[in-house]
Parts: sequence; structure tokens; C-alpha cells
Amino acid sequence: MLTNRLAGETSPYLLQHAHNPVDWHPWGAEALERARVEDRPIFLSIGYAACHWCHVMERESFEDPGTAAYLNANFVSIKVDREERPDLDAIYMQAVQALTGSGGWPMSVFLTPDGRPFYGGTYFPNTRRHGLPSFRDVLEGVAGGWRERRDDVERAGNGLASRLGPTVRLGDSPAPADAAVLDAAVSALEAGFDAANGGWGTPMKFPQPMALEFLLRRGAAGDDRALPLARPTLDRMAAGGIHDQLGGGFSRYTTEPTWLVPHFEKMLSDNAQLARVYLHAWQLTREPGYLDVARSTLDFVAREMTLPDGVFAASLDADTDGEEGATYTWTATEVRESLVAAGRGDDVELFAAAYDVTGSGNWDGRTILRRVATDAGLAARTGLPEAEVRARLAEARTVLLVVRDGRPQPARDDKALACWNGLMLAAFADAAAVLAREADPTVAAAGRRYREIAERAGEQLLAVLLDEHGRLRRSWKDGQARHAGTLEDHACLADGLLALHEATANERWFTAARDLAETIIARFGDPEGGFFDTADDAETLVARPRTVEDNALPSGNAMAVLVLLRLAALTGEGRYADAAEGALGLVGTAPARYPTAFAQWLVALDWRVGPVDEIALVGAPDDPRLGRLLDVARAGFRPRQVVVVAPDPAASAVPLLQARFALRGLPTAFVCRGFACRQPVTEPEALAALLAG
Repeated sequence: MLTNRLAGETSPYLLQHAHNPVDWHPWGAEALERARVEDRPIFLSIGYAACHWCHVMERESFEDPGTAAYLNANFVSIKVDREERPDLDAIYMQAVQALTGSGGWPMSVFLTPDGRPFYGGTYFPNTRRHGLPSFRDVLEGVAGGWRERRDDVERAGNGLASRLGPTVRLGDSPAPADAAVLDAAVSALEAGFDAANGGWGTPMKFPQPMALEFLLRRGAAGDDRALPLARPTLDRMAAGGIHDQLGGGFSRYTTEPTWLVPHFEKMLSDNAQLARVYLHAWQLTREPGYLDVARSTLDFVAREMTLPDGVFAASLDADTDGEEGATYTWTATEVRESLVAAGRGDDVELFAAAYDVTGSGNWDGRTILRRVATDAGLAARTGLPEAEVRARLAEARTVLLVVRDGRPQPARDDKALACWNGLMLAAFADAAAVLAREADPTVAAAGRRYREIAERAGEQLLAVLLDEHGRLRRSWKDGQARHAGTLEDHACLADGLLALHEATANERWFTAARDLAETIIARFGDPEGGFFDTADDAETLVARPRTVEDNALPSGNAMAVLVLLRLAALTGEGRYADAAEGALGLVGTAPARYPTAFAQWLVALDWRVGPVDEIALVGAPDDPRLGRLLDVARAGFRPRQVVVVAPDPAASAVPLLQARFALRGLPTAFVCRGFACRQPVTEPEALAALLAG
């Protein structure tokens, strides 16, 4: 079988192209040197394994012998997995957006041999359609320009390269240390809210987990505008086709505004953030449905995206055997036959009424399952007890999931990314901390299981992604750690480790998180404030990127701010707070005007505005009196606090625990807020009064 230079890579996306007739290179010195020696332009194609249109362009153009021959004769072709190299993706996406006004994947960029972009776009079809030139037209135009108008091409490359680099500073000073920016951001979210469907934006709908997290925090702080925005969005998403009603988890986005028709790819990063958001929504509201969604999302990740060594895979493809969504959709006949075969024929009508199953379907003659009737509504309609409705629907879902699991499945991208795994680690750790001590034994058992999953993942991530110098690598697959870790890798993994420390009281996780934060300051810091996306000793590219806006992932800068502020609370070290303040100066008050683009900054700013409770508990882990204090500390949704526990504060590595003691030999709670500490207390009621005050 024909292979090219991608055959030696570990990225599933690159390996998907290893048998193309295109003479692909991975990004590296060999490809760049070949372009320089042969004086050829570079065709740079950037995508990712779960990208539907990446697959389409491969089938149409990269598998076409004629197109491949033309590429091979006129270009040095380089293929990049954007998930492995977010630095390259950020630089060249900035170029494509400057050239075309928009961006996306597959990204198609043409570079000079030294890496300067001069022309680009996204998907190009194999024939002229949709108002787009054919890919072959583009190749011939670029090759002709390189041969015949070289000076013009060089000038274009110089001009575009001069516009790349660190994002301009949006603010001359940090945002005001009061609630004005936060209040204005809620107003902006209110103004752009889709009252009919929940969420923001149209016609496509993205879940916006960071904006939802910010709103939950504002709701917890007493802003009565926040929950009327967050809750309808959470409810509509949970009921919609974007949410896998059988297997749990969420697709990337929907192609229309009602949350019905998803782009069926499932990304670890989305599910990590959404699991945490629904968990926090349950903590704040005690709405059982939110806990159900959080648990089913975590269970989906545990079942389908956890690799044998305990870390988490990147994504599930949108396509199955080339057809988008084929695994997930149903006809009414398939639903009926599946339930009848399992002896649950009596549930067919009930399930159909609950999940919008009709003869005509709701999407191209098939049905995307969505929840259109509540348990209470179905009980009223059928005369059945609500508990029976709930139980019968749960059994039907189990039957249909087994049937679905027997179908061909979408491909899984099995690489583990440090950043995305950090986000998932935080979700499992939060769930472990919150659920393990719940009175419901089933919920408590789930919390204990989530703790085991989180601890195993944390162990493996540190074992395989930290090199001998304590530097983080980005990607792990097939026994190989690849690519230098970026800012987002260090910040998101540090955040997950801090959550794991809080859930387990194992100080190993605190120490590892603090080490990552030290690396952020030492290697990624900008003397003028904030952080670059790449370390100071990373590969030299045409520009050194610094991304401040949030996208599907939190901005590395914004996540670093939150981590540093948490560490400042845990250690009392002002230099962490100073570094966070410097980064906040990058965005100024921009988050107030563009909250969905800066939502993680708003989360960090909410922490900075405070007040922050620093809670230190002293006592033996198995002492039920300590457990009662811990229950108070973790009651409800308290997003602006740190909780640390130790039986022997003198031996602790956490400065917040230093000089603490067991009052009268009893488990004891110490609470500090705003650089002032209260008297230690030993009774749960006294701790609750301190936290309420």
C-alpha cells in the first residue's frame, strides 16, 4: 500500500492521510529545508481527526491522483494536526482570517519557504461550486504567481507576516477591581440572549460553557439576571439533539438554532467543560436533571473516551463510514423493533412521545432523539405514576443504547492532549469532591468512582507528559510523548491538579500544580504583562503567538490567571497575584463588551473581585467530625473559595495550613477572607455562620 512521510506519526489525523498520493510531510526541519533548497512554496493543510469537511477535502482532492501529482510537482505539502500544534494553528489562522475575514478547518495556507503566509482559505471543493474556486484552480493560480510574479508574492508574505504575532493589548491597565465589568458583561449577555431557544448566536449554536459558568457564578453572587439566562440554555441543550439522549455527552455544536441538529463530533474539551457546568448548576439550584446530565456526561467519558492507561482520548468522529451521524439516528421502525425484541413493546409509544420519534422523522427522514415531553407531562397524559414513567424510559434507553452499540461506530482519536485532559481531570475531581459524601448511596458511589478515575488519570498524565526537566509535553499516544507543551497545556493541567488536590487532600497534586505555575511564569511570561502561548525556548516560528480570546477552549492566559489567583490564596505569595494582574491588563474592560469571547476572563475576574474564602481544616481524614466540617465547606455552589485539609499541618506543603492546629484536640476549621482570619471553630454550625458572614 502506498504510504507517505506521515506513516511514522502518532496523530490519528495525520495517519488518516498517510496513504494519500500527496507527498505529505509532517511539520519540521526536513520539510522546511526541502522547500528552501528546492525554492518551492509550501502548501500547509491544518485540520483535526473529527473534522467533517477535512474528510471531505481528503476524499475529493488529496486522494485524487491528478491533484496529488500537481501538488507534488509544484509544492512542498505539509499536514498539521491543529490539536497537536495549537501554536501553528493560531499563527496561520490569524493569517487566514486577515486574508478572508473568517476561518475554520480544514485550513489551507500557502507559505514562502521560510514560513511567511501569502494566500489561504479553508475548504476548497474539487470543482467550482458554492461560489468557491476549485482546489485545482487555487493550486494553479498560486503556482503561476510563484513562478511569474514572485516579487508580488514576497511582498504579500512580508506584509502579512508583519501583522502576525502577539495579540495587541486590549487594555492599558487591569480591569477595575469592582463588579462594574462583571455587571456590564451580564447586561451584554442579556442583550444578546436568544429568548426563544436559549444560548447566544444564530443560525449555528455553540454551548458556550465558559459563559454559562460565569453566569452561574454571578447567580451565586446574587445577580438575579444571571440564572434566567443560564437555566433556559442548560435546559434546552439537555433536551436537544446536541445532547446524546442515550449515551450521554454532547456534540460540538448544532447547525441550526434550536439545538436539534448537531455536528455529531464529540470533543473531550467540550464534554469536560459541560460536565463541570451542569454539576455546578446542580450545586446552585439542586435541580435533579442537571445532576443527571453531569453524571451521564462523565459516565460517557469513562465508558467511551477513557484509554486503557487511564487518560482521555481527544474526540469521536462526526462520521461513521463516511456518513455524518449514522450511528446516532433512528427510524420509528428501528425503535419499535428494538424495544419489541427486548420484550419492552409496551414502552414504544411512551418512548416515542418522550423523544420525538415519528414516522417522518425530524431530520432527513430519520430521528435525532430529543426530549420533547417531561416525565410529569407524560404521567399526566398516560395516567402512569411519574416514577414508573421515569423507570420505563430509563429501561428503554438502556435497550436502545445496546442496539446502537452494535452498529458501526465513529472513529476515535486516541491521542491524549495535556490541556484537554486537564479540563477533564478538573470535571471528574469536582464531581468526586461534591458527590462522594452525598446521602444518596448511588450518588456517593458515583463520586467515589469519579475520584478513582481522576486519581488514575492524574498519575498517568504526570508520568508520561513530564520530561526529565519537569517540562510538559502536549500529546501522548502509542507510548510516545510529542510536542512541547503550550501555555494552555500548563494552565489547564494545573487547574485540574488543583481540583484533584481539593478533592483528595493529597498534596502531591498541589505540588505538581505549583510547579506548572512556576514554569508558566518563568518560561511563558511577557515582561510587559501576560503570557505567550509558547515557551521562550520553543521552536522559532514566523511569529510568537499570544492568544487572549477564548474559543472552544479557555484562553491560556485567562486560565493561567485563575490558576495563579488560586495559588495566591493557597500560598499567600503576592507574586502569583502580581502575575495574574499583569495578564488581566491584556484585556482591560473588553470582557464587558464581548462576554462570549472573554468568558474565561470573566470567571477569573469574578474570583479577583471576590471575596475569596480560604478554608483550612485540621483533622484525621476518617474522623466523622472532620467530615461534618467538610460537608459545610462544600455545601451549595461556592466558587470563590479554596479548601485544604491536613491531619498534621506542620508537615504540610500548603502554606495556608501552616501554623494551624487542632483546637482542644478536635477537628478544627480556620477561615480567612480579605487578608483577615477569623477565630478557629470546631462545630459545623459555627463554620456555616462564618462562611455566611
